[in-house]
Amino acid sequence: MVPAVGQILRDGLELPPGLTLLVGENGSGKSTVVELLAEAYGLNPKGGSAMAPLFQTRDSAPGLGAHLIAERGTRPRWSYFLRADTMHSLYGYLEDNPSTRRRPEQFHELSHGEGFLEILRTRVNQPGFYLMDEPDAPLSFISCLGLAALLHDLAQAGSQIIVATHSPIVAAVPGATILELGDWGIRAAQWEELHLVSAWRRFLTDPDSYFRHLFSD
Repeated sequence: MVPAVGQILRDGLELPPGLTLLVGENGSGKSTVVELLAEAYGLNPKGGSAMAPLFQTRDSAPGLGAHLIAERGTRPRWSYFLRADTMHSLYGYLEDNPSTRRRPEQFHELSHGEGFLEILRTRVNQPGFYLMDEPDAPLSFISCLGLAALLHDLAQAGSQIIVATHSPIVAAVPGATILELGDWGIRAAQWEELHLVSAWRRFLTDPDSYFRHLFSD
């Protein structure tokens, strides 16, 4: 079992108000933890809102959420799970099941990044409970800055947000709680201490020092 998941099942996970960021290498358990939280909270682990339980993709959810109990002081009126790897299917679901409260939406006519931004604009736009799995994946540098600003504003407005990310930009949102996942399980961390941050700094300073080990002469 992934150490981070084992730690949660053994000890539970207390998340503070506001924004919590999950960082770590591929395979460290970030996405699995977010799916577990979605299951425990009653959100569709495939993504979307609590209003869209019929949205389905190939089964990949860990199925362990039933072993967890989500405790909150008050349950917000709105919650949403933005999951990067199922967004294309979610676009189709939203187009085929339009809300009477919204104008017709054509997500498949947008680029991948534009579709993400439209979901953020229309579904992540009010105080609530939000889970996001790698929302930075299709976004440009400028769009990642916009995402960071949105997360900050949502937290300031009283939202609780848990985000799994590989972006040093998103991980730098002021006031956020950072949890680093790895072989040790889950531990609190500071932005300056993250391997994610130091690796990007070294690469941007001297990319050849990495490429010389990767490319043959």
